[in-house]
Amino acid sequence: MIGDALVRQQVVELLRGGNAYMTFDQAVADYPMESINENIPNGTYSPWHLLEHLRLTQEDILEFMTDEGYHERRWPQDYWPAPGATATPEQWQETIDRFRAGQATIERMALNPVVDLALRIPWGTGQTMLREFLLVADHNAYHMGEFALLRQVMGTWPAGHE
Repeated sequence: MIGDALVRQQVVELLRGGNAYMTFDQAVADYPMESINENIPNGTYSPWHLLEHLRLTQEDILEFMTDEGYHERRWPQDYWPAPGATATPEQWQETIDRFRAGQATIERMALNPVVDLALRIPWGTGQTMLREFLLVADHNAYHMGEFALLRQVMGTWPAGHE
């Protein structure tokens, strides 16, 4: 049987990325500020919209995991910025900082032996803490891949990036 500490460490490694896909920090590094509000080719959202979606979704899952007064948010309006909304460089950085803070909180929870991974969240419909940790990792990995690909398509990687 795999030990609890090992499972928790593996979950955190999955949350952080860097094994099969790049980390959040690698994906957002050196992003040109003049392109944060540019809509993606043939799309209706910008790189900032995508990062803000990641942040909002991660915060929603964290709230679901920790707040017995949790109320389900409305899809899609509570998970994405308004169409056409733009960000300043300061708001871009705030999105990044808040995403990192949420990720750090989720990682601490995953490593905390007091948090029962098999616990069914009482206000949920059968979800366990482990399921929610994996959901965050899955959602973030999906959109990190999308973000990295969009950087390539939009030409926003720095010179020499491989």
